Amino acid sequence: MKLKQIIAGCLGAFAMLHASASTAASIDVSAHDIGGQVTGDKGPEAGVWVIAETKELPTKYAKVVVTDDQGRFVIPDLPDANYKVWVRGYGLQDTAQIDARPGKLLDFKAAPAASAAAAAQLYPGMYWYSMLDIPAPEEFPGTGDKGNKMPDTMKSQAQWVDTVKNMCQSCHALGSRGIREVPKAFMDGNDSHTAWALRTQAGQAMEYMAVALGSMGPEKVYTLFSKWTDRIAEGELPFDKPERPKGIERNVVYTMWDWASPKHYQHDAISTDKRNPTLNANGLIYGSPEESTDLIPTLDPVKNIASTIKEPYLDPKTPSSEDAPRGPSAYWGDEAIWDGHTSIHNLMMDEEGKVWFTARLRPPENPDYCKQGSSHPSAKVAPQATSLRQLSRFDPGSGKWDLINTCFSTHHLYFGHDPNDTLWMSAGGPGLGGGIVGWLNTKQFRETHDGVALQGWTPLIIDTNGNGKRDAYVEAKDPLDPTKDKRIAASFYGIMPSPVDDSIWGQAMDRGFSRIDQPGYIVHVMPGADPANTALAEVYQPPEGAFGPRGIDLGLDGVVWTVLSSGHLASFDRKLCKGPLNGPTTAEGKQCPEGWKLYRLPGPQFKGLDPKGSANHAYYVWVDRYNILGLGANVPIACANGGESLLALVNGEFVTLRMPYPLGFFTKNVDGRIDDPSTGWKGRGIWTTSGTRANFHSEGGKDAYPKVFKVQMRPDPLAH
Repeated sequence: MKLKQIIAGCLGAFAMLHASASTAASIDVSAHDIGGQVTGDKGPEAGVWVIAETKELPTKYAKVVVTDDQGRFVIPDLPDANYKVWVRGYGLQDTAQIDARPGKLLDFKAAPAASAAAAAQLYPGMYWYSMLDIPAPEEFPGTGDKGNKMPDTMKSQAQWVDTVKNMCQSCHALGSRGIREVPKAFMDGNDSHTAWALRTQAGQAMEYMAVALGSMGPEKVYTLFSKWTDRIAEGELPFDKPERPKGIERNVVYTMWDWASPKHYQHDAISTDKRNPTLNANGLIYGSPEESTDLIPTLDPVKNIASTIKEPYLDPKTPSSEDAPRGPSAYWGDEAIWDGHTSIHNLMMDEEGKVWFTARLRPPENPDYCKQGSSHPSAKVAPQATSLRQLSRFDPGSGKWDLINTCFSTHHLYFGHDPNDTLWMSAGGPGLGGGIVGWLNTKQFRETHDGVALQGWTPLIIDTNGNGKRDAYVEAKDPLDPTKDKRIAASFYGIMPSPVDDSIWGQAMDRGFSRIDQPGYIVHVMPGADPANTALAEVYQPPEGAFGPRGIDLGLDGVVWTVLSSGHLASFDRKLCKGPLNGPTTAEGKQCPEGWKLYRLPGPQFKGLDPKGSANHAYYVWVDRYNILGLGANVPIACANGGESLLALVNGEFVTLRMPYPLGFFTKNVDGRIDDPSTGWKGRGIWTTSGTRANFHSEGGKDAYPKVFKVQMRPDPLAH
């Protein structure tokens, strides 16, 4: 090597070291922060994550930030403790962990990933499950065991994709390492087809999985999924790659706490009254553990303490998930890790700070006041023989519970904006609830505690005769009658009272796998003066090429948002509708295509499918009405568990907020709270929790706890 090259190389190395030292020294950190710089073989590493974690607080705590364009970082506002700090980023291998306390400056030297295969282990799950082969359009409809191994109720490719996403991916992350690699316990002595049959019968969710498999064709599923995991085991890698966080995505700060138990999963979390995000400032976060346990987790985010309270129920004969049929688990063997009676699905906080839960309180048989022959006003219209989940209320101040025995099944719940503070409740997924929507007058309930008289429900009736009022109607399975209205069998899954008027919006799942061939809708209900007798509904299908609505929310402008299993975030603005919204032509819900806008979720698409869609999938959507995150008012945020991220739509473009640790970030809903409006970004944030039913599929395995996540956006990546 020539002398000039040697000197130039030495000067270059000296310049890089000097720049690194001066850059780190220029970072301003307080006694509560950790800062520094990340460099690699080619200089600063921009858009990589820096993680600080400690086990010295009452519950495990971690905070994650992203480096700026010079590879610099500041992890702000850390509680006093000893931390393990390390770097993770696309194209890199995790750095060694450095021990540090707040107030320190750290420099990291990152090395490239050892191989493309090693780099791909950090990709979000959708990059892996987009490799799954989807049956071609010409294979539908199903022709049964002697044909294409799919039932005749599986009528289209869109329906198959919708089922994969809404009945498989919605419970556990298909592309996570725990799914894309078949456990040795199932492979020993078996081919991969048999191994997949065994793994879908493992654990306490086998009954639900059997329903999903039955709707798709078990043999078809085993064949396609085993070929997918075989290809991965042989070394095939995703055909697409994610990008590092860029621009405003680097301003994010993630804080996380362990709560609950490694054996108990969480469905949702609540921090405040969604109508008033300043309520319960700095107070406890509450979770909903669904089938896993009756222990409701709580987190004190100020003292960093995780605890539990126990949900009671009315009848000692209430079914328990512990008794559900199960097969041996690759993780837990024959142990029944779930023992929940109350099946707490969703929870909400009211204006007094009391917490409401949709919870199972008894066996399905309804009391007489719900049934045929009852004098209850709603029972006269639509008697209910059974309900699968009811309602409860917890008073944190007194520790007392109210158990409310509803006649209708409950699933999600939201408070209205009316003088009665009406609590509206959805019934759940396909086949649940009998096509009704229920409510409780909570203002009067506070005064009388009469849960029977103050509950009500109504069937969903479309004004198909077009006279502007509710009349006699034909049932969902019957043809239209020009003199009558028509009932639909749809049951609300998502539900949201409008903030601009007295109407209620809901979202109903596709029921194609049942004998009632009904697409997914968003549903608009106008209750009228006597909802049990006067409520009218409108239904709206997504536009051509889009399908599978799941979840719903509204902005303060009245625009409706939902996520679609076709791989879209979608808005619907009823004000844009040009044609009639009642009459016989509205029974299918195709009357207002002009009201819809579609936004393709980022990420790859399954091969052979319409590229205008995406393999990415979101479980639910939340609208940041009050600019809590700092990206603007009325910004919709999709809970993209496929992409292991939250996707905020800002001015028509997605801001991707990906949680990189632990791998397998999977959330179902979001809540936002303002703890102190005078302190800017520090006094506000959005909250969510680990939502997968199989947290042990994520990074950490059996030792991994569900987590509470707080997400904040600061002005720049070095703000503290």
